[in-house]
Amino acid sequence: MTDEKLTELVCSVSKEVFRKDFRHDAYFNKRLRTTGGRYMLRTHHIEINPLVFEKHGMDELIGVIKHELCHYHLHIEGKGYKHRDADFRELLKRTNSPRFCSTLVEREERERSKIYTYQCAKCSLLYNRKIRLNTSKYRCGKCLGDLILVSSKKLK
Repeated sequence: MTDEKLTELVCSVSKEVFRKDFRHDAYFNKRLRTTGGRYMLRTHHIEINPLVFEKHGMDELIGVIKHELCHYHLHIEGKGYKHRDADFRELLKRTNSPRFCSTLVEREERERSKIYTYQCAKCSLLYNRKIRLNTSKYRCGKCLGDLILVSSKKLK
């Protein structure tokens, strides 16, 4: 879908649902990561994350458009357009617009690759570290003894 077709879709949704004209531009913004779309206060343009259409289809896209149009029309009219405002919440309910969009990015769990265990040569105190230490640079915090690498365990 191109930006021109997106603008046409936003105009038609605005007329059908809100019975008001949308007189600005709507376009896709690939840099949006976690949000479905955003309304720009200064320019009155609407930006949409292209992943909404790619991952969830037309119904989710129309839901995000209706949500952003709620911000748009309330801001133009000088009413409460923020998420916490009563005007905004009431318009969301009236237009059957979603409050949040579906998840766009799955959370990546980082793997811990290794745990390094060091032992003091003097007092035998053990240190577990995620990062490998230069043992000639660091000493025991308790007695200032030399550190020796005892083991390095590989984790999932």
